[in-house]
Amino acid sequence: MENRNNVTEFILLGLSKNKKVQILCFLFFLLCYLAIWLGNLIIMASITYSQLINQPMYFFLNYLALSDLLYTSTVTPKLMTDLLTGKKVISYHNCMTQLFTTHFFGGVEVCIITGMAYDRYVAICKPLHYAILMSRQRCNSILGASCAGGFLHSIGLFLLAIFLPFCGPNEIDHYFCDVYPLLKLACTDTHKIGFLVIANSGLMGLGIFVVLMASYFMILCNVRAYSAENRRKALSTCSSHITVVILFFAPVIFVYIRPATTLPEDKVFTLFYTIIVPMLNPLIYTLRNTEMKNAVRKVWCGARFWKGKSMI
Repeated sequence: MENRNNVTEFILLGLSKNKKVQILCFLFFLLCYLAIWLGNLIIMASITYSQLINQPMYFFLNYLALSDLLYTSTVTPKLMTDLLTGKKVISYHNCMTQLFTTHFFGGVEVCIITGMAYDRYVAICKPLHYAILMSRQRCNSILGASCAGGFLHSIGLFLLAIFLPFCGPNEIDHYFCDVYPLLKLACTDTHKIGFLVIANSGLMGLGIFVVLMASYFMILCNVRAYSAENRRKALSTCSSHITVVILFFAPVIFVYIRPATTLPEDKVFTLFYTIIVPMLNPLIYTLRNTEMKNAVRKVWCGARFWKGKSMI
């Protein structure tokens, strides 16, 4: 306990030490963060105030948008603040909190994406049983299981990190507190802990990715018997989900499937699943989805119409 208390704060080295690069990065991430909030709020409002909220796929999409907002907010505001300040400091307790919340909301997001894949599998492969298998009670159970799964994932990493002794140095070669950079600073043998992290994050991510790809493969096999129009609709919906799955899981697997070590490329790959994917999700799920685009027009154009009428 005494060794661990030798370090009361960490210094985040961030993405670059070049001041001009930092300003450009700040502007870029500011635009990304605004786009994340705008896009996901539009999705949430459009689903909540339309009939889409009664459909399981959009029920999950609504909560995926919410998890996107919470997930990226554990990292992005601190990153933007650090890009404008000279010394990028985070206290020990805030570091551990960031580690827990980032992996909690990230875990919830992974589980919700899995729930959405299950919904598509049932809708396409078992259409006659869809109403029973995807009832609102079942959807609520999947959502609750997603929160529980995210908690179990994050509490495991949190307990591994909270008992690590830190004696110095205290410079984290990353832009937020993650488990591998912390293992690198611990003044103890972290070889066995590294394998636990691989099992918790790497193998879990790889396993879920394989299951998701297998479910989509089964869907593709089933849609061959559909008419051309129904096949096009099914493939259009699934293609959006597959795009999100690949963009999210490929960087996660790259970062966490290997032994406990950090690479310079990790920062770039981590940006994909902490900022880029939450920003692209609204575009991916709306631009290729006719029902979603119609709901956005109905809710937002209708709101403008009534507002304009009230001013007359």
